[in-house]
Amino acid sequence: MRVTQFWLSFGFGLVTASVLSIAAVGLSLQFGITNYINFAYGDFMALGAYLTYAFNAEIFHVNIWFALIVGSLLMGLIAVALNRFLLSPFARRFDKTFYVLIVTFGLSLIMLNLTYSIWGPNVRSYNMKIEVDMHIGPFLLNKYEIIIMIISVVTMLLIHLMLKTTRLGKSMRAMSDNTTLAMTSGIDTKRITTITWFLSGTMAGLAGSVLGITEGNLTPAAGELFLFVIFAAVIVGGVGSIYGAMAGGVLIGLATEVSAAFINAAYKLDVAFVILILTLLFRPSGLFARSGRA
Repeated sequence: MRVTQFWLSFGFGLVTASVLSIAAVGLSLQFGITNYINFAYGDFMALGAYLTYAFNAEIFHVNIWFALIVGSLLMGLIAVALNRFLLSPFARRFDKTFYVLIVTFGLSLIMLNLTYSIWGPNVRSYNMKIEVDMHIGPFLLNKYEIIIMIISVVTMLLIHLMLKTTRLGKSMRAMSDNTTLAMTSGIDTKRITTITWFLSGTMAGLAGSVLGITEGNLTPAAGELFLFVIFAAVIVGGVGSIYGAMAGGVLIGLATEVSAAFINAAYKLDVAFVILILTLLFRPSGLFARSGRA
């Protein structure tokens, strides 16, 4: 019985890891370029999820996967606008990142209340067909969960190819290592920052949307609750490391879900913070961190 529960929870862990990896990589991309953490990232996820909901179940009633693409891209554009007109001016004016972090806290509250004012506090759900869980080897998964895992793998591969093979990716890696040196080398840092915010916002919207699909419901505060698990994945993997974020997302996702097979499921998120604390105690740079951030 325990063996069966283990494999079932391992399958759920793969789904959670898929969502978490997308979110963690998006946050790490933005941190690697700006060098400050966006505490409104969870609200980016929530707003992206609700934009997907608007296209899928509220306004246009389009297919969930098409709505997911549109909602995620719109969240990317919103992230660019917020950076250009709010966060970037503060970052230029104040040398200390503490001030920008305070601004992101304030932005988080504004976005949370904006989402509440538009869609209200009631739980909402996407317009999707009900799918029966299927036995795939020892796992029990439905079609949506399988598609989400595929989306996550494809997203990670695209990020890897972008960083390693494109001029944009090499420029992002150069900025992540040393922004001043990148600027003196002729890299258009403003353009790279804008693209990074678009990618980060799009991935936040994507992560929020697939989280809503896996959870089966939407609430304005869901992104904020998930944000702490994202931080755990990013820190465990190595802050600023894209590949560390991928690995951290997989580790935390599997650990939280597999632990639910052996302890009360209400405490499964505590496992993430136990791993986080142990990582900070014994390997503060992260389990998968390298000398370069990317």
